[in-house]
Amino acid sequence: MRFLIIFIFILSSAIANEAPKIKNLVINNELKIYDNITFLDGDKKSVKLSDYRGNLVLLNFWATWCAPCKEEMPSLDSLKKNPKLDNIKIFPINIGKDSLKKSKNFFKELNIKNLNIYFDNHKTLAKDLKLRGVPTTILFNKDGKEFARIIGSINFNDEEFIEWIKNFN
Repeated sequence: MRFLIIFIFILSSAIANEAPKIKNLVINNELKIYDNITFLDGDKKSVKLSDYRGNLVLLNFWATWCAPCKEEMPSLDSLKKNPKLDNIKIFPINIGKDSLKKSKNFFKELNIKNLNIYFDNHKTLAKDLKLRGVPTTILFNKDGKEFARIIGSINFNDEEFIEWIKNFN
């Protein structure tokens, strides 16, 4: 009986950590470390990723002209309020060189209420992180190390994704 209970516990732990079947989710074999990741808030003040250690962090790169960004942004907005992910920090970073006004209109049009607008800094963070397009979401663990990225859009309300990501929360 004891063996059966231990086996079930190990099996359920392995299943809980299994990656969701999302075609554009890339899980790193080795954690990636970056020095001094910074970007700008809506007031053009510098935000340092290192200030958010201890949290699960999603950097979502987008632009107002990007149709898939427009499609996924509402689900990213609701992910921010998901009670299963109380330790998540989401930073949607506009890399389209759009103005704050144009970005705010984009959020207003999509009824985005839980997220703030951030911008790539003049050092071109997108280039430093080797982005291949938008949208791209980079996931950082509590130690500030990249463990996965999503290349393209997804539905952030996907229950399988939420169950998987809460293991990093």
